[in-house]
Amino acid sequence: MNTDELQHALYVAERRVLNIQTKLHRWARDDSHRRFDDLYNLVAHPGFLLVAWDRVRGNKGSRTAGVDGRTARSVEAGQGVEDFLGGLRSQLKDRSFRPLPVRERMIPKAGGKLRRLGIATVTDRVVQASLKLVL
Repeated sequence: MNTDELQHALYVAERRVLNIQTKLHRWARDDSHRRFDDLYNLVAHPGFLLVAWDRVRGNKGSRTAGVDGRTARSVEAGQGVEDFLGGLRSQLKDRSFRPLPVRERMIPKAGGKLRRLGIATVTDRVVQASLKLVL
């Protein structure tokens, strides 16, 4: 997929995600007792995954690899975004997706102490971003 096609697909996906988010908000506002039973399918929706990918790829942490050693740039260069998201979607749909452990690093605090920083894999970050878009 060339960049113009990807940009157009991203634009369409962002519009679709916004429409779904607006609808969910309206339903929740109009009926405070409404149950939302099928939100998991939205997490695996191609539009939500594409928007989530764009957000993960665009943040500063995308240059940092998780325990699997992959960054957003390495996914783009190697497997390709379309194949990556397609595989992730199929894992989510058949419920075989399992997050990997985070890579831990100790970073210094202002007082001279250290704190733990957990670095999730790119795949886990995309799923988290998709969940955030839904919720």
